Amino acid sequence: MSVDVNSQSFKEEMIAEIKRIQNELNELKNLKVNISKKSTARKPAKKTTKRKTAAKKKTVKRKPAKKTTKRKTRRVSKSKKKTRRR
Repeated sequence: MSVDVNSQSFKEEMIAEIKRIQNELNELKNLKVNISKKSTARKPAKKTTKRKTAAKKKTVKRKPAKKTTKRKTRRVSKSKKKTRRR
């Protein structure tokens, strides 16, 4: 199809084709709107399974530190050096 792109007749044909396509799209949109009209009747709620809630963690109280009594330190006196007898 060798048609001069700049010719007036080509432009008119393209515009006519675009308008035809737009009209078809509008018709399809109208069909879609008519098909998918929302019903006024209320739909029943879907039943869902109830999930069990996670068990709450108990807060653990810290035990107080044991009270310790200071031990008395013994002072060990230095023993005398033993001398060997010859």
